Amino acid sequence: MKNGKYVILYVDDDQDVLDSTRVVLESNGYIMVEAASAEDGLKVYKADKPDLIIVDLMMEEVDAGAQLVRELKAEGNTRPVYMLSSVGDGLSLNVDPASMGLSGVLQKPIDSNVLLKLIKAKLSH
Repeated sequence: MKNGKYVILYVDDDQDVLDSTRVVLESNGYIMVEAASAEDGLKVYKADKPDLIIVDLMMEEVDAGAQLVRELKAEGNTRPVYMLSSVGDGLSLNVDPASMGLSGVLQKPIDSNVLLKLIKAKLSH
């Protein structure tokens, strides 16, 4: 939390998606920090200590998002982590989200209202 607002880290290599999500999150009272790669995502995580993390599965490399999630787990992350995937629920059939340290898997593109409800529910416990 920073200045009384929850901090959301969004890691995605699609700047348009980052920009549109920033508008939604910031207009609803959140602070969004971003990274365009898994490597930068880890740096931002360490620097900003976000309250919730959203990671795109496929970025600069096919497995970059999953690798970042493993690195966050190795760092001792206890914050909720959500994986975004264009394969969505299909990913849940092939991967056990909990074993990866994920709070859930979301279908990309994610509906803004769904995202806001999810964040509010996860952070207001």
